[in-house]
Amino acid sequence: MESPVTTYLGDSRDSTGTLVVIFLRGGADGLNMVIPHGDDLYYAARPGIGIKRPDLIDLDGFFGLNPHLKPLHPWWRSGDLSIIHCAGSEDESRSHFEAQDYMEHGGLAAGGWLGRFLRARPDAGQSPLTAVAIGATLPEALRGAPSSAAIQSLEEFGLGPNVPPGFLKSLAALYQNAPRELGPAGRNALAALERIQQLTTTRTPPANGAIYQPDSFSNGLRQIATLIKARVGLQAATIDLGGWDSHLTQSVIMDPPMQRLASGLHALATDLGPSELSRTQIIVMTEFGRRVAENSAAGTDHGRGGVMFLLGGGIKGGSVHVNWPDLAHQLAGPGDLPVLNNYRNILAPILTRQAPTTNLSTVFPNHPLTPLPLYS
Repeated sequence: MESPVTTYLGDSRDSTGTLVVIFLRGGADGLNMVIPHGDDLYYAARPGIGIKRPDLIDLDGFFGLNPHLKPLHPWWRSGDLSIIHCAGSEDESRSHFEAQDYMEHGGLAAGGWLGRFLRARPDAGQSPLTAVAIGATLPEALRGAPSSAAIQSLEEFGLGPNVPPGFLKSLAALYQNAPRELGPAGRNALAALERIQQLTTTRTPPANGAIYQPDSFSNGLRQIATLIKARVGLQAATIDLGGWDSHLTQSVIMDPPMQRLASGLHALATDLGPSELSRTQIIVMTEFGRRVAENSAAGTDHGRGGVMFLLGGGIKGGSVHVNWPDLAHQLAGPGDLPVLNNYRNILAPILTRQAPTTNLSTVFPNHPLTPLPLYS
């Protein structure tokens, strides 16, 4: 007998809000994004590329923001932004491919950690709009999700502007008596298409005076904001921002993606407004950080500990979570920031807030969790 599957596109399905995961591909240098300006050893290690104290935006007397991340400062002051330094995994390969696989799979487990979470949560969604990846392909983190879609724009996901009246209803009727999983899957997909058709037809502008820059990252965040505000049952969304591999002339490499990250996040949070932002968890993470000391090409090489940003959703903001290491004696390997905050211990409280009764041992198997106290 066929199990009933319901397509949820109303407010009640969105009661727990949405998880937005941003992957910074290429190994973002957390030390020049969130600068330990209170540590003179930082400047001794980076005499050429270190961010000078007069240029940065002070956060707490010890850490400061890179000036290109200035749009994030108001969210820090309002308590909506939290930062975790020396974050990462136990992978020591310093290989982009291996470190990204480890980050997305949640260790050595099969499938992606986000896919396992979406499957394990008691209210696992079945609509194609339950999990959306902005881009041409699904990231490994979403592998194994019960339902997901990779899209580059909402218009691409729809059927175009010339759909005959009643076409979707007629098509849905064909699935009423379809056998086994085909019927529910078809009806869910068509319901999602109909909702997307409505969204792309109305073309509601960003709210609260939000301004998205004309780049692909900001455009992707705008698509995510549209889905969140429309309450279509979106449980998770992912998007990539690449270009962080700063082996040489670091500021030339890193400044543009930092600007895109900061302006995009600011626009997204502004567009969502206080109500929607309070039910949205935004995570920014990268596969590894960079070496503490600058190299001879005015850049930095692959390292270990990096930085993560958390925005929205009741986060205990306005703080940098780290027991800062001694840069003279506590570096890892050839001179890297140690990983003092395992990223799974950062994700665990966020996932619990999204779906409190989910068994996280199935999401992060073979890892003893020690969740960070990220919420008030």
